[in-house]
Amino acid sequence: MNDFDKQVRQTLGKDLHSADVSTVQVNVGLRCNQQCRHCHVNGAPNRKEMMSWETMRSIFHLTATLPGCQIDITGGAPELNPHFRRFVTILHDAGHPVQVRTNLSVLIEPGMERIPKFYRDNKIQLVASLPCYLDGNVDAQRGEGIYEKSIEAICLLNDLGYGSDPDLSLSLVYNPGGPSLPPDQAGLEADYRRELHERHGIEFTRLLTITNMPIGRFLDDLKKQKKDAEYRDLLSEAFNPDTIEGLMCRHQICIAWDGTLGDCDFNLALGLGLEKGLPNHIDDLDPALLKNRPIVTGNHCFGCTAGCGSSCGGALVA
Repeated sequence: MNDFDKQVRQTLGKDLHSADVSTVQVNVGLRCNQQCRHCHVNGAPNRKEMMSWETMRSIFHLTATLPGCQIDITGGAPELNPHFRRFVTILHDAGHPVQVRTNLSVLIEPGMERIPKFYRDNKIQLVASLPCYLDGNVDAQRGEGIYEKSIEAICLLNDLGYGSDPDLSLSLVYNPGGPSLPPDQAGLEADYRRELHERHGIEFTRLLTITNMPIGRFLDDLKKQKKDAEYRDLLSEAFNPDTIEGLMCRHQICIAWDGTLGDCDFNLALGLGLEKGLPNHIDDLDPALLKNRPIVTGNHCFGCTAGCGSSCGGALVA
């Protein structure tokens, strides 16, 4: 039993289990046009791992048993998967609300010109990475020139109605540049609105704050600075029991690019599948097994319960 399990058992009097599945998160590939310092899946332009159409068809079979569930598509840069638009269209036409996690700059890449209008026409909800409203901070974390491309992409999306039309949600994502917890989400959102509007005339729906997990490239960076132990202590000491109810692992199932199943994208990045005895691959999954399943945890999970909590949907408590 790891320290996180002990903390949960002390808080709840039992181990962590899932509730109903309301979200299916799908990582369609690790190829990305960026190579960010904090990336937990180590996405990069030279990554070859891409979800096949056969695996996507298996996802259609799963989602058919979960009518109305949200489909949360991530990567890498998900737009770079050659089957991306067909995959999204079928899910949308089946009645699922579809959300795509975009790094924004990919929308400026050659060959991506049709994607923004495709998003608008299918009313795709967008969650877009913009870890600061200042160019220097974004470029330091995500790569030289990324801020400028990101702003250009947001302006393009704004012109299509994103951020102002209630049906075209545009959420921006903040994550700290170093080993610290995110600030108050509501207060930071006000800063983003003011600064981005004054500087670029930009509108967006909401801001999400996400804690950096001590895995992937971010952990490599911490080790180089000899701050990995200090950061892990920060996360565990900031444990907030009020975050447990809303933990994303309790309400979703995650599917890796090769069809491997996991409780969350962070677990999959660490090679952690579902609990022993449950299927490891989507082709073997009985959807009835998803509810009330034991959640696989590790000490990295303190990243989701520290302070106001963190999930793919931002802070968990006010």
